[in-house]
Amino acid sequence: MCSGRVDMGFILRAFSNGIDGVFIGGCHLDECNYITHGNYQTLNMVLLFRKIMEHIGLNPERLKIAFMSGSEANVFVEAVNDFISKVKELGPLGKSEGIDREELKSKLAEVTRLVPYIKIAKREKLDKRLKSEEEYDKFYTGGEIDSLFSEVVSYYIDPTKCQACMTCAKRCPAEAIISVKKQIHVIDQEKCIRCGTCFEACPPKFGAVTKFVGEPVPPPIPEEQRTVIRKSKEAQAG
Repeated sequence: MCSGRVDMGFILRAFSNGIDGVFIGGCHLDECNYITHGNYQTLNMVLLFRKIMEHIGLNPERLKIAFMSGSEANVFVEAVNDFISKVKELGPLGKSEGIDREELKSKLAEVTRLVPYIKIAKREKLDKRLKSEEEYDKFYTGGEIDSLFSEVVSYYIDPTKCQACMTCAKRCPAEAIISVKKQIHVIDQEKCIRCGTCFEACPPKFGAVTKFVGEPVPPPIPEEQRTVIRKSKEAQAG
């Protein structure tokens, strides 16, 4: 399997299941067998996730990526053995960091929920091709990661403006919009991946989708109050 297929969600699942460390092996950079150079994206993902680990209080040394060819068994063995020794030195996940198991589980669940948003927010950097190890440490900064989590984008459908045209619901790639004919639409915040498609798709004449940055969205209105009151053409024109 190409290392480019290793998703951030895989790493989170491993840590959520109590795995003490995650090792990723990939082909040498610029030696991609599939011409996709997915190992560059994996490298950037690992660098990003190591910073995220620092943000939630985990030692980033619990995650490692190494590059080697299929004929370099000695390189693989050495890299894996070194990593195993390091993880043993660190001890059980969370314990050496002083994080309670339930607290860690909660933090990992929150990051997991934000994975689609993180991919969208950092897609340009995730596609970069770093040429030297000197670039690795400074590619992502602690302040950048703090902002990533403190300035999370959310979207909300204003019940006073929604006209139940269903445009946003049809375009939503995550099927996160609760839409019923002639009823005000509601975004399911648990399913929402914060891609902004609904914001762009909502007809300008309605402008019902609002973007929130770093603050919670208002609660959805009760289902019994979602019947749409159609605006007259004269009111829309005015």
